[in-house]
Amino acid sequence: MADALQVFFDDRAEAEVRVRWERLTAAGVPSLATRTHRRHRPHLSLALGLAIPQKARADLRRDLALLALPDLWLYTLGTFPDGQHTLFLGAVTDTELLAVHSAVHDVLAGRVRGPAGQYLPGAWVPHCTLAQDLTVEQVAAGFAALLPLRPIRAAVSGVGITDTRTGEIDFLLTR
Repeated sequence: MADALQVFFDDRAEAEVRVRWERLTAAGVPSLATRTHRRHRPHLSLALGLAIPQKARADLRRDLALLALPDLWLYTLGTFPDGQHTLFLGAVTDTELLAVHSAVHDVLAGRVRGPAGQYLPGAWVPHCTLAQDLTVEQVAAGFAALLPLRPIRAAVSGVGITDTRTGEIDFLLTR
């Protein structure tokens, strides 16, 4: 599996994402909450790789303390055109969010084993996953269950590296 550099939300925003997970579940769409038994925390991923080494983590910890982390607006409901049928809340991609993304990738450049291309600058779509590996019918049911969509303002409560095998989080920054 992988190490994921993730941004976590304040309690209110996390609760709002969980409400959307529950609405999906009630509509018969398997959300992340049902697949991970509520262990999974709502988040936005900045980077993903097979391994993020300790030296890179220390440098990220130092640099994250200096960055102004903006509030996130989870503003759109979407899916990727990759055939995996993921349902997500898309974040508004403003200059502040792009600056944070660019800064962390400057630290990680050449240091992450097996970086995932879809999280690199220029390819990244900032989002909070609601459900994945759905059928086409489940995607349609998910849209029906979540529309109309009310945007979620999410303050950043922390940034950490999640081991996707165990769910363990190495927090680099907490607020």
